[in-house]
Amino acid sequence: MNNQNIYHFVGIKGSGMSALAIILHGKGLNVQGSDVETYFFTQKGLDDLGVPIYPFTKENIKPGMVVIAGNAFPDSHEEIVRAKELGLEVVRYHNFIGEFIQDFTSVAITGSHGKTSTTGLLSHVLSGIEPTSYLIGDGTGFGREDADFFVLEACEYRRHFLAYSPDYAIITNIDFDHPDYYKDIDDVIDAFETFSRQVSKGLIACGDDPYMGKIEVAIPVYLYGMEAGNDVVASNIEKNTEGSSFDVTIRGAFYGRFTIPTFGNHNILNSLAVITFTYLEGLPKEKVQAQLDTFGGVKRRFSEKTVGDMVLIDDYAHHPQEIKATLDAARQKYPEKEIIAVFQPHTFTRTIALLSEFAEALNVADAVYLCDIFASAREQSGTVSIQDLADKVEKGSEVLSIENLSPLMHYRNAVILFMGAGDVQKFGKAYEELLSHSIKRVN
Repeated sequence: MNNQNIYHFVGIKGSGMSALAIILHGKGLNVQGSDVETYFFTQKGLDDLGVPIYPFTKENIKPGMVVIAGNAFPDSHEEIVRAKELGLEVVRYHNFIGEFIQDFTSVAITGSHGKTSTTGLLSHVLSGIEPTSYLIGDGTGFGREDADFFVLEACEYRRHFLAYSPDYAIITNIDFDHPDYYKDIDDVIDAFETFSRQVSKGLIACGDDPYMGKIEVAIPVYLYGMEAGNDVVASNIEKNTEGSSFDVTIRGAFYGRFTIPTFGNHNILNSLAVITFTYLEGLPKEKVQAQLDTFGGVKRRFSEKTVGDMVLIDDYAHHPQEIKATLDAARQKYPEKEIIAVFQPHTFTRTIALLSEFAEALNVADAVYLCDIFASAREQSGTVSIQDLADKVEKGSEVLSIENLSPLMHYRNAVILFMGAGDVQKFGKAYEELLSHSIKRVN
């Protein structure tokens, strides 16, 4: 990398792209980017650093740039076309990362669900013990010149993670997702197995996952979970409204009892993955526990706010298994409160492929509200509507519009979960404003 170059990011507001831009900026490089003008939560870190963000136009591209292209944008994008006309180096995001991590002890976290939370947790734990750089899918990135470790989230979409050959990998689970790309679950398993074979030192994987046994690799494999027979097992689990505590045994020997300030079984499993890695690297378990104690979570993963007697939770959950995990966490923390789900599906292909599974997951909530399907950059329309999902929810559901959130206003002393990977946050913000105004009027 060259201090004389300007590193221009096409689609800089993407979660991974924004994090990488922050890392390069932290290394003293000249960074800028382009994107749509709509505000996304991923740009806050860029704005705080003063990184220039421009609307898309080929005029952004100048001689002397290295262009890092987001994976959502085709080679026909006007900025990429212009870059090639000027003979500039154009590198896809995942390929850039693949080269970047070679100078560190690298650990890539992947899985169908939970990779952002696990990447955030491992980054937090390691950063408090050893010099660490990290790249998290919530748009968070941090780079330091003396880093020993590099922690990164590795996305399986379109097999982008095959650009990486890390020292270690963590696989949180394997599930059918991204139906616009993967044909079936066997296709997904094949991708994860191919990725795993590129790992050099060790694979840390959730042994409770039914598909993990199909992964065959030559490197050492360390299975973690709650079921007996795993290499690393959580047992004697105690849950309360403050978090969870559990014993950890490693290959039959007691290792220690750990406490986490987070909720739901999925967070216990994520912690086990981190504990396994730190054990393999010989890091002191006392320091690991101290860092677990102070983990505040990642952006848009069970992000809480209290307004009056209402608890508002913003969460990225956009797959049935993630919805179940989020609802499970809410039940653990707020066992006495009514749990209301407000869900916005993300992409038409995922919605139609998992329609019944979405309905089943949402039925766990006490009441369900739905928002129109969010169209992505890669998919603007489809053959399924939000009403199709509403009709599947057994307990009934109502479709909300941003102009009329009155159905939510009659709840008192309850928890409302705003879930989705699109722009469901705007519903949460609009409801918060309405609620705040109503409280002021009452007072």
